[in-house]
Amino acid sequence: MSPATTTPSTSASPTARQVWTRTRGVLLALVVLLVAATALAATRSGEQHGRLDPRSADRYGSRAVAELLKDRGVSVRVVTTLEAAMTSAGPDTTLLVSAPNLLTPNQRHTLHGATAGAGGRTVLLAPGPAAASELAAGVRVGSPAPVTPRPPDCSLPAALRAGAAETGGFRYTADNPDSLACYPVDSTSSLLVLSEREAGDTVLLGAPDLLYNERLDHEGNASLALQLLGSRPHLVWYIPSLSDPSTGNGGEGDDNGTDSDGTEGESGFLDLIPSGWLWGTLQLALAAVLAAIWRARRLGPVIVERLPVAIRASESTEGRARLQRKANARDRAAASLRWATRTRLAPLVGVPLRDAHSPAELLPAVSVRIGPSDSDLHALLFGQAPTDDAALVLLADRLDTLEREVRTS
Repeated sequence: MSPATTTPSTSASPTARQVWTRTRGVLLALVVLLVAATALAATRSGEQHGRLDPRSADRYGSRAVAELLKDRGVSVRVVTTLEAAMTSAGPDTTLLVSAPNLLTPNQRHTLHGATAGAGGRTVLLAPGPAAASELAAGVRVGSPAPVTPRPPDCSLPAALRAGAAETGGFRYTADNPDSLACYPVDSTSSLLVLSEREAGDTVLLGAPDLLYNERLDHEGNASLALQLLGSRPHLVWYIPSLSDPSTGNGGEGDDNGTDSDGTEGESGFLDLIPSGWLWGTLQLALAAVLAAIWRARRLGPVIVERLPVAIRASESTEGRARLQRKANARDRAAASLRWATRTRLAPLVGVPLRDAHSPAELLPAVSVRIGPSDSDLHALLFGQAPTDDAALVLLADRLDTLEREVRTS
């Protein structure tokens, strides 16, 4: 039994320099993305908080009106959970809901129950049909109208003092005889105040534009905003958040996990995921499918054409070998080597070319030509693909040796 031989490293093995050359582009792209993400996070971690945020100094933020309210002695507090908003409701508090349309039906139902008898003021910014019907009973919502300066045309003292203001958006009508409709659009209004004697009042504003920093100094926007939000000594600015635990309740039950019939229900995994994350996951899945279709597109059949210049066979062979090495196509390379060797051996041992790739015809003729041999001709000429580059090089050497033996015999 011959001792095991170790195959030396060959030129087919990638060097450290080649590995670096192949991967440096990807590493550079990752570094650029990391630096860009860090810079973007640093630049946006200051005064930028989002649309209608009283902490934001951006053009669509609301820091200006919040500072004016503080100068007039009104405390402004930002909350992002339904529980904090409900516990803050009271007769001396104005609760501003910046995005009532983002609340789930269960959240709107719970919020309405907490503010109905609190005696304070609730301001809803641009509530749509679903939000208005649950947070302000008896209100009908019309299609949005453009935001332009409009006269108040009502008896609400705050609107009369403010005069013309930039209003529009959703249009409201109410069945409540005690309601005040201001800033009319056709037969509807873009500002509706629902008054209830001891239960406080609810203000529906069709568009939040007059609270933006960039528009606060237009027309009577500042006056109207200060009077609507500064009627109580405390202002709670409720900004709904996807991290709010109450967004995970998918049914019509209470916040304690009890269904509407009084039985305790179990929440599934999907019920605990906020609706915004589900929509984002669906968008990412769609993008992945489109990317797969784009990458898998066919470019049409291969067109054979004459080369404009003559290329040496060695250069063509070397180029094809590099492509197969880059694709790790050792099986195709081994099949090509064996096919070429069998094609050259067949005429030398008297086998027709049509039978050159038949083991039953070729192997006996080669064995007669070279005599008894310990080598396994079948594995050499018709065997499996090599498992690594070193084995592929060894296969090429053995095939070359076999062909020389046949020619010299």
